[in-house]
Amino acid sequence: MPERTRRAHARKSMARSRVEHVFARQKGLMGVVVRTVGIARATVKIGLANLAYNISRLALHGGGAVPA
Repeated sequence: MPERTRRAHARKSMARSRVEHVFARQKGLMGVVVRTVGIARATVKIGLANLAYNISRLALHGGGAVPA
């Protein structure tokens, strides 16, 4: 495999691994299944799931102020 292709695959793989873990957590532990009528309700449901995920991460990591 050419070096350029290998680097491109590595970059894409890194981005995918970051995103896939979030989706797996929301689908598995949080039980998020989007079965709604209309895009507006689906958007709100996904937004609330993201908010809950972010709050749980904030609680996990201490949630203290970040020094400047």
